[in-house]
Amino acid sequence: MITKKLDTTKENIEIAAQIIRSGGLVAFPTETVYGLGADALNETATGKIYAAKGRPSDNPMIVHISDIKELELLAEEVSSTAKTLMEAFWPGPITFVLKKKENVPSITTGGLNTVAVRMPSDEIARELIKKSKTPIAAPSANLSGKPSPTTAMDVLEDMDGRIDAVIMGEPCLVGIESTVLDLTSDIPVILRPGYITKEDIDKVIEVKTEFDGSLFMKPSNEEFKPKSPGMKYKHYAPKAEFKIITGNIKGISKAIEELKEKAENEGNKVEVLYYGEDSEKAAKTFFADLRRLDRDGVDLIIAASLKPEGLGFSVMNRMMKSAGYDIIYVEEEKDDSIS
Repeated sequence: MITKKLDTTKENIEIAAQIIRSGGLVAFPTETVYGLGADALNETATGKIYAAKGRPSDNPMIVHISDIKELELLAEEVSSTAKTLMEAFWPGPITFVLKKKENVPSITTGGLNTVAVRMPSDEIARELIKKSKTPIAAPSANLSGKPSPTTAMDVLEDMDGRIDAVIMGEPCLVGIESTVLDLTSDIPVILRPGYITKEDIDKVIEVKTEFDGSLFMKPSNEEFKPKSPGMKYKHYAPKAEFKIITGNIKGISKAIEELKEKAENEGNKVEVLYYGEDSEKAAKTFFADLRRLDRDGVDLIIAASLKPEGLGFSVMNRMMKSAGYDIIYVEEEKDDSIS
């Protein structure tokens, strides 16, 4: 298969839309990461996404819309809480899990009776959806398990020859996938943290959100049915070995230097990722950094942890999955001096 490389002219977006309407696959930019899109209501088309990515069939996909009216095709009901949140955050980097209508194929939702929906703020993405005249199912446009793509070239690294076309847009502004919020019960539950944080959400609605318990543990149960992408399987992994150093702030730098020196003495090429307290930068560049270091042939990546709060918590969620939960905790050094 020859993958078309389409620039962002109206004519090329129409070509991409025609591919979607005919049951093909198109990678396209969003504000979060590049998505790999197919007609969400076409069972055969969405099946092609799983095949192209090598994605497990029980891993649900997010359905993208361009207009609030398109929810009528997807969701059984939209609660007042959901409407409030949509008014506050759509279009934007947040996904809402709702009870699905029967016409939404089971393959699109990973066999669940719910559907995850978002309206991207990226104008190219919304124009593609509008011209396609159908909601578009779109997980990240990478081979399953690899770091999510934030540039068109990242997409081509994984998908050239596997899909019909890539819209060659600009690098993504946010850099990590959307927040996923389950609205199918009385208490909203964050299934995947993202750029829009718990604190942001709690300012908008009266009931306080909760985090899904799986966010605080390494997934191990093969029978676990994920309600959102990123909950069960190993994600975002670079080719290089990846370790995270966390714990006592003063001890982190020392631990990194010791680990780096030891690995280099063993003949390994080592790089350190340190974002300080700049969680915005970390979100925007983390996946791009992983891909860059893989291209550079790095053997070991060492990252200093971020503060696990707000956006930092969202980035740490990706970091831990990328590292396969290989985390080294540095305890505070004891003062043995006699006073």
